[in-house]
Amino acid sequence: MSSPSFRLNPDLDAGVLGTVYRRDGRVRVHDFLMPDDAARLHKHLSAREDWRQILNSGDKVFELDRATRAGMTDTQRSALDDGVMAGVRDGFQYRYESIRVSDAASARRTAADVLNDFAIWLSGPEPLAFLRHITGAGDIVFADAQATAYSPGDLLTAHDDEVAGKDRRAAYVLGLNPRWRPEWGGILLFHDDDSSVSGSVPAFNTLDILSVPQPHSVSMVTRAAPDRRYSITGWLRAQPQPA
Repeated sequence: MSSPSFRLNPDLDAGVLGTVYRRDGRVRVHDFLMPDDAARLHKHLSAREDWRQILNSGDKVFELDRATRAGMTDTQRSALDDGVMAGVRDGFQYRYESIRVSDAASARRTAADVLNDFAIWLSGPEPLAFLRHITGAGDIVFADAQATAYSPGDLLTAHDDEVAGKDRRAAYVLGLNPRWRPEWGGILLFHDDDSSVSGSVPAFNTLDILSVPQPHSVSMVTRAAPDRRYSITGWLRAQPQPA
């Protein structure tokens, strides 16, 4: 097993960040990790080939590996795109690539890769103390995690992350894009009411923390984007971590 050697930026002020979080229900933490640690995560995710595309059709969830998608005909790809766009028009819809991390501590320890190492570290004493201080949720026990990558046409429509039995206190998004422009989409949008939204543009080594429940979405990544929108996302949970 490789060592989960990540370092929290020592210059961060959890008290100041917590004040913003309590006022707004969310906060963006700039320079969350030491720079070379964030760069190591970005390099690792960029090199991985085991991404699976996750998408839904109503309540049904589908997962497609890269080999399956490579074998699809143009007609099949077009039909898939049409189905996703129809879902965007009429209801809850998502499509993106994912690499999941097990919730179980033992599975994380035996996976021996940088992504699992980060998940181990994030559920460790120092990061959890920092996150509890910001959120005010002293009962947070561990952080679940998955890597996500949004390509052109990928998106996630509005939802609030509340799921019965999950004990989610807050959601987090660790941004890992060294270069990004708002025009490329992939913006984390907060739905303040029916006519007002605000957003956070993808960036590098930023940790967005948002209270649960809170309506939010990820806008569609455009064809102008030169790279995929990389992040590690999950929830801070107040229940025992599976062994």
